[in-house]
Amino acid sequence: MKAVFISFYQAFYDEVIEALDSLEIRGFTFWSEVQGRGSETGEPHYGTHAWPTLNSALITFISDEKVPLLLDAIRKLDASAPQQGIRAFVMHADEMK
Repeated sequence: MKAVFISFYQAFYDEVIEALDSLEIRGFTFWSEVQGRGSETGEPHYGTHAWPTLNSALITFISDEKVPLLLDAIRKLDASAPQQGIRAFVMHADEMK
């Protein structure tokens, strides 16, 4: 099992949920307003007067087999608006028994 953390420009919300739905990924935890900036390119999302936009984030725990499919969907979203930003990070996760 893997944990996939996705940080994204708020305008991507519907597309991210659509990607989860299309892969039958039901469970996730969502944060609607997070601040940040990309490590290489992209604009800051601070929710301030100078940088008014914000990001959102979610984490989902999925089977190893679904990870490449979800990452492919995230890459496609990123390519559609590279300055806005969307990133996914994958971590190993053990389910509590």
